[in-house]
Order: sequence, then C-alpha cells, then structure tokens
Amino acid sequence: MPNDTRYNGWTNYATWRVNLELFDNGGVTLSDMGFTDQRDGLHNELRDYAEEVVCGEASGLVVDYAMAFLSEVDWAEIARHLLDDDEGDGK
Repeated sequence: MPNDTRYNGWTNYATWRVNLELFDNGGVTLSDMGFTDQRDGLHNELRDYAEEVVCGEASGLVVDYAMAFLSEVDWAEIARHLLDDDEGDGK
C-alpha cells in the first residue's frame, strides 16, 4: 500500500498549512505582496519570506522545530498555485 501523505489536495500538511497561513491572499497579486521573481526563483522567495515570518531573529529549539516543519513544504507547488491564481485573475 503506498504511503499517501497528500493533504486537502496538497503535497502534504506542511505545504497546505503554510500556503493557508502565509500565502492565501484573498485576491492580492504576487507583486502586491512584494515578490519580484514571478517564475524561476519564486519558490526561493516564498521560502525566504516564510522563514523570516516564522523565525525572524529568534533562535533555539522552537526555531529548530519550525525550520524542520518548513523543510517539509513543497515551495514549487505553492509557487505554481500562486502563479496560476495571478494568471487566472488576469493580472
């Protein structure tokens, strides 16, 4: 039996949760959110943004757990989803 880790149509829980909490933008475009690279490097911008929001300047055990959670996120999937939303809105 395959190990199906999909969650609500997303790669996994971490990807779904991070998209929901940080990037489910209610119609705001990527450029409105301050992201400049609309293609190849967007997944890196998203990851960097999430790490800054979640961890900031903090350190220690809690940050280690947060970073472990963020390492499970499929950043490319979130980037594709956001780009599709932008294109679907005609923006």
